[in-house]
Amino acid sequence: MTDRPIRVVVVDDHPVFRLGMSALLDTLDGIECVGEAADASEARALVGSTRPDVVLMDLHLGPGSGIEATRALSRDHPEVRVLVVTMLNDDASLVAAVRAGARGYVLKGASAADVERGIRGVAGGDLVLGGPLADRAAALLGARADGPFPELTDREREVLGLLARGLSNPLIAHRLGLSAKTVRNNVSAILVKLRLGSRAEAIARARDHGMGNPNAAELPPSSAR
Repeated sequence: MTDRPIRVVVVDDHPVFRLGMSALLDTLDGIECVGEAADASEARALVGSTRPDVVLMDLHLGPGSGIEATRALSRDHPEVRVLVVTMLNDDASLVAAVRAGARGYVLKGASAADVERGIRGVAGGDLVLGGPLADRAAALLGARADGPFPELTDREREVLGLLARGLSNPLIAHRLGLSAKTVRNNVSAILVKLRLGSRAEAIARARDHGMGNPNAAELPPSSAR
């Protein structure tokens, strides 16, 4: 990095958080907030016009997903580093964000010092995982990377496989010992992560990748979390 400030864009759908984060950045030496965006579309336009060094990205945006926004920015502006700042402390979100191209992941509620370290770290080319996340990241990111749909969790992949076999949500719930709501949530997550518009598209995509073979042996009872 040169002596110029690290230029940062804040992307979050909550105006109070954006205001607070921008105010924090203004107090940090050598860091400059150059803009704020409330959703994925605004973020892409703002990054295109301001060319920041770092984007602070929430995952729960209004119109659009922070994961998809991260993937688009990483593809279109590979020189821009995305640091996810989110309340989501689950393994699936961490893995999906890093695989989408995020260079860092810290939780909302982190100290100002942690946020500053995250910004400086990703701007310098490091992978920054805040708090306890680093302790489990290596195993998570290495898991099933060579299989189909690595952006899905084990449970989501399991649900997708049963969808591809033609099972209904109630049958999947019974088969896996889950509630109907949990299955619906998994199906919704699959559609979002794979950028699909319908259950039928998910089934077709899964079968294209060899899932749902009707001649396959029956799966044993699930132990996935």
